[in-house]
Amino acid sequence: PFAQSPELQNIDTIFLVLHGGSGEDGTIQAYLDLAGIPYTGSGHLGSACAMDKDISKRLFKLANIPTPEWIMAPADPEIVAQQLGYPVVVKPNQQGSTIGLTVVKDPKELESAVNYAFQFDKEVMLERFIPGRELTVGILNDKPLSTGEIIPNLSDIFDYQSKYQKGGATEIFPADITPAQDERVKELALMAHQTLKLEGFSRVDFRMDADGEFWCLEANTLPGMTETSLLPQSAQAVGINFPELCERISQLAIDRHKQKRR
Repeated sequence: PFAQSPELQNIDTIFLVLHGGSGEDGTIQAYLDLAGIPYTGSGHLGSACAMDKDISKRLFKLANIPTPEWIMAPADPEIVAQQLGYPVVVKPNQQGSTIGLTVVKDPKELESAVNYAFQFDKEVMLERFIPGRELTVGILNDKPLSTGEIIPNLSDIFDYQSKYQKGGATEIFPADITPAQDERVKELALMAHQTLKLEGFSRVDFRMDADGEFWCLEANTLPGMTETSLLPQSAQAVGINFPELCERISQLAIDRHKQKRR
C-alpha cells in the first residue's frame, strides 16, 4: 500500500500544494491521517468545511462574521431579486480558483449562469454581490499576517483570468486602509480561520463596501504557494521571506503530528 511504501517511512512531513477537488476538500487529509503521515495545513474536518462554501457561510453567521447573503440553487428568480438583488454572484459550491463563477447583472442571464456553474459541481450558490474593494489576509499559526488589496484589471472581481493571466490584477501589501480597518479585518480573518477549525495557515478573502464594512467571502486552506502568490506576499510584508514561510509551515505540521502521537 501507498502508506507503507519505503519512500514515506523517514519523511518529516508532506508539503501539500494541491488545489480544489480531493486535494483540498479533506479527502487526502483524511487518508494521510489514517496512514499516520504528517502533512501541512488543515485537517480533514477544517478542509471539508472551508471547501463547502454553504457550510462555511452558515458557520460564519453563527460566529457573527459578516458574510454576503446567499441562496442555494435552484432558486425562484423573484426570490433572488428580492433577497439578493443584482448583480448576483453565481458559483459552484465546492470549487477553487473561481472556476465556473459568473457575476450576473441581467436577470435574463441567471438561468444560463446557474447551468454553467452546475457543470463544475452538483451544488450551486447564488450570493449577493458586494461592490467595493477586494482584500485578503494571510494567517500563520493563529496570527494574522499583512492585509493585502487585490485590484482586478480585467473585470469587477478577482476571477480566474485576473488570477492567472499576466497583468490580470494589481496586488498591494500592505493594503491602503486605516489602522482601525486593518485591525478589524484581521480580527475577522482570524475568527473565520478558527471558526472553521483551520490549522497551520490559511488565507481569508473579503470585500470592503463603501461604508468600510467587511464581508467575508471564503477561507482558503491551501492557497497558492509560489513566491509571488498572495499568502507569501502577505508574509513577506511582515518580514517572513518565502523560504522561512515554507519552513514555518513545515514545522507546524511536524509539531502537530508529534502532539497527536502523545
